[in-house]
Amino acid sequence: MGVIGRVSRASRLLERGVKDFFAEHGLEAWEFDMLATLLRSGADATMCMKDLSSSAMVSPGALTNRMDHLVKRGLVDRWPAPHNRRMTLVALTEEGRRVADEMLVLHAANEERLLAGLPEDEREALAGLLRKLLVSLGDTSL
Repeated sequence: MGVIGRVSRASRLLERGVKDFFAEHGLEAWEFDMLATLLRSGADATMCMKDLSSSAMVSPGALTNRMDHLVKRGLVDRWPAPHNRRMTLVALTEEGRRVADEMLVLHAANEERLLAGLPEDEREALAGLLRKLLVSLGDTSL
C-alpha cells in the first residue's frame, strides 16, 4: 500500500473514531464544529452568519440548515443584527456553551486515545509532514 492509500485509510479510521465518539455523546461532528467555532469567536461567543460560514468553511445554505437544527436543540440563538437587519447574528446559549466546554475536554482526550500508538515526537513530525502535504496540494486554510 502506497502513501496515498495509507493516508486515505488512516483518514477513514480516524473519521470513524471521531464520529463514533460524538455519537456516544449525542452529537454529530459538525454540531461540535459549529459550537467550537462560536466558542473560539470571543467572550460572548457571537458571530454573524457570514463570518461563521467563512470560518467554518460551510456554504451559507448549509449553515442556515445547521443553525436551524442547533436552534431547535437549544444550543444556539439567532437574531437580526440591530445595526443591519440584513445581517443575522448567532451565539451559544448557556446550554450550548456548557456542551462546547465539556466536549472540548472530552474531544482532546479522544484525540489522545486515537493517537496513542504514536509517541509525541512522531505526532509532531506527522503533523508537520501532513501540513506540508496539504500546502503542496493548495490547502491554505492552515
